[in-house]
Amino acid sequence: MPRRSDCPISNALDFVGDKWSLLILRDLIFFNKHSYLEFLNSPEKMATNILSSRLEKLEKDGLIAKRVDPNDRRKKVYELTPAGKDMLPIMLEMIVWSSKYDPNIDTPKKLIKRAKNDRENLIRELLARIEGEQN
Repeated sequence: MPRRSDCPISNALDFVGDKWSLLILRDLIFFNKHSYLEFLNSPEKMATNILSSRLEKLEKDGLIAKRVDPNDRRKKVYELTPAGKDMLPIMLEMIVWSSKYDPNIDTPKKLIKRAKNDRENLIRELLARIEGEQN
């Protein structure tokens, strides 16, 4: 994909610069969702055409991979690639920022505290859980 500029923020936004892509990554990272139907049932109620296009774009851009569901060969499941897993620290920073500027946000206080004070171990634990889900 051609870049709009050499700015690293612009480059990252070319990959995940819309709300829906970030919410799919959120669901994969934090909520153990892997199927089209699970993503569709997220509280934000993403339209089917948006979900399909974002899954396709995230796969094309190398942040997620699609494979056949081992429990039902008719279905596809999605998993994070190494590039997708590398979004975890960014997602945590967004959670911390949101909780700072909107105290009514629905985020477990324990998660915020760990993201601020024990980030490396939290990231390690979350990545280990993700790895376990994908195997």
